[in-house]
Amino acid sequence: MDKICINNLEFIGYHGVFPEEKKLGQKFQVSVEMSCDTREAGKTGDLTKSTHYGLVAEDIGKLFLEKSVDLIETCAEDIAQMILRKYPLIFEVKVTVKKPWAPLQMHFENVAVEVTRKRHKAYLSIGSNIGDKKENLLKAIENIGKIEDTEVTKVSTILETEPFGVVDQDDFLNACLEIKTLLTPQELLKELLGIEEKMGRVRIKKWGPRIIDIDILLYDKEVIEDDNLAVPHPWMCERSFVLDPLCEIAPNVIHPLKRESIFNLKRKLDSNLAK
Repeated sequence: MDKICINNLEFIGYHGVFPEEKKLGQKFQVSVEMSCDTREAGKTGDLTKSTHYGLVAEDIGKLFLEKSVDLIETCAEDIAQMILRKYPLIFEVKVTVKKPWAPLQMHFENVAVEVTRKRHKAYLSIGSNIGDKKENLLKAIENIGKIEDTEVTKVSTILETEPFGVVDQDDFLNACLEIKTLLTPQELLKELLGIEEKMGRVRIKKWGPRIIDIDILLYDKEVIEDDNLAVPHPWMCERSFVLDPLCEIAPNVIHPLKRESIFNLKRKLDSNLAK
């Protein structure tokens, strides 16, 4: 993929854990490597189809000098977040912050921190079978769109489905969402659980009635096996109420474990259920 690079911007900043670092200041060097698609800009000469590195450099300078922080890790994180928030054509950025005058009692060239951050695409499943079910889903979608650095980009049709697992309960309304986010999977999970709790979700019985249920189905092409999170969702390929709405908004997305498209997985499930 194409990259726009700015190498070794120099600043006198006041970052560090020691009082003299914050008082006297010292030299820092900042480099950024921004991944984007420059083909159209290169073919047409239209700067609006690319990212203006001069403006990025100015923004880095403003951010770097506006406050004093203890860690260059914070500087790098803030710069990466600013670039991804402000420049929509950049989908991944690598930021390196070097500290040539770090307080080490030995010969060295510099101390540096390098971070890589990117935009992520995730797919969520939402469901409700208590109260005003449609309103619950719409409220959940609204709340998801309010998560910091997160945007709801696609919403499927809302479907009415029979309950799964425990059948002695009211039918569900279900839908799937596509979101773009700067959050990590664990950060996203924490926000989604917070929305469920805020909306009154109480976990009493597995597969039981719920006012709102929000699951992470897919997160980029990642396979995650944490104690509290499994992605792809372990049972998504067995559930029509997931694959039907997901296929509507992401038919060609590839399941990273099955190595098949959502469309093919839905077709196989439909065929098995018809037998």
